[in-house]
Amino acid sequence: MMDRRALLAAPLVLTATALRAQPLTIRPDTTVVPGLQQSLLIRWGDRVTFDAPAWEPARPTAEAAAAQFGWDARILAAISTQAADDGVARAVLAVAHPTVDAGMAFPGGRDRPDVAGAMQGVTLLNLARRGGTWLVIDGGYQNRRLTSATLCRIGSDGGPSAGILGVTGGCATPWGSVLLAQGAAAAWAGRLPGVDPAGTGMLVELDPSDPVSVPVKRLATGRFGAVDAAAGLAADGRAVVWMVDGRPGGYLYRFVSDEAAGALALDTGRMAAARIEGGSLRWLPLPDGDALAVARDVGATPFDQARAVAFDPERRRLCIAMSGGPGRVIEIRAAAGDAAAETGIAEPLLDGREATIQPTRRGEAQPSAPAWPWAPASLGFDRDGALLVGTDRGQRPGALPEALYRVGVEGGERGRPALLAAMPAGAAAGGAAVAADGTVFAAVAHPGAAPGATWAAPATRWPTFNPDEPPRSAVLVLAR
Repeated sequence: MMDRRALLAAPLVLTATALRAQPLTIRPDTTVVPGLQQSLLIRWGDRVTFDAPAWEPARPTAEAAAAQFGWDARILAAISTQAADDGVARAVLAVAHPTVDAGMAFPGGRDRPDVAGAMQGVTLLNLARRGGTWLVIDGGYQNRRLTSATLCRIGSDGGPSAGILGVTGGCATPWGSVLLAQGAAAAWAGRLPGVDPAGTGMLVELDPSDPVSVPVKRLATGRFGAVDAAAGLAADGRAVVWMVDGRPGGYLYRFVSDEAAGALALDTGRMAAARIEGGSLRWLPLPDGDALAVARDVGATPFDQARAVAFDPERRRLCIAMSGGPGRVIEIRAAAGDAAAETGIAEPLLDGREATIQPTRRGEAQPSAPAWPWAPASLGFDRDGALLVGTDRGQRPGALPEALYRVGVEGGERGRPALLAAMPAGAAAGGAAVAADGTVFAAVAHPGAAPGATWAAPATRWPTFNPDEPPRSAVLVLAR
């Protein structure tokens, strides 16, 4: 007899495996594999804080946007919280809003930097499982928006620094915090007036359980604008953070704290960059200075547009996604399973496969193509240790919609992607996280934003298909 954990996980595994070779075409709606049900958790403009006004997309204001779910969507983490006396399962979901495309977010396409700065940032949501599904707790204690106006501090004892900008990735940590990687901060610093460049480009750490806590910008982990971060524990209890630089030729970095993991762990520690040769990995210590320059000088291995990094603490597996060309995912296992070990093994896990657009006669629909990841851009792990891979080609055209896949990492399933959900036209798969019961939260990022699309003429009006309403980024709940 299957135990309860296996039973809950089985539908996602079995339905996805059965439809591995399903042909796909770009559609205006989402597509999920048979056996899965989808429901909307939250959409752009939905209320987050208790005082949020009703969404009025044709008349946006910074005050309203700062209290509502943001324009873009990238899931960072789903954090289970302590069960209350009522026995209801609860969690905190962290979602980033990396970008705001003025042409899609504002009527007429004219940029509103003050409003855009409030539409971007991060959302924290209280969730509860009720009636067989997960719901946002309206007015939840930990519901929170972090924006360009959010007050932060630099280091645990440092001075003030305003603004959470361009968060492109991040993670929950084993010591109870959330890390935010401000990979697009430089673009926002040029777009918003009054931004102090000295306060951008660092990892930001916050306490998701305390809605009045002040986020901390961490100097010791570098200021190179990491696009994503993952966290774990060394064998001796120290904090370990991995970061990827998303620029062409960027590097994989690792920070190991001097002290045991905790609230002050990221104040001091040692930075290193990865060198990979013939399947072997070595961490090269970095001297002080510009991270990109010193990593190059010590001989670290450049990556082809690394976009995501994720760590499975149970199986001690680190994965990195690169979106250059058709894309690739590699797996790293540290020596003796110690996240702070100086050596390890690096192996390819998944190679992207490009599906090109086929010539068609005018008016003919584009033919379908076999589902396969191209340009992996987000990573996560399910409860069985399989990798959840979301794709995002950006503005590169292709025959396939962006999608969320489940990729096996062991045995005969290793490296074999199985489709879970395909995104609507113009959307990216904005990451996924798994609740304690196995439910998958999946982000649909900027639907309708295909090349040439505008506010007035989007590629789709998902999810409502209301002709008077723009398309809306959203978080889906995928369950049996």
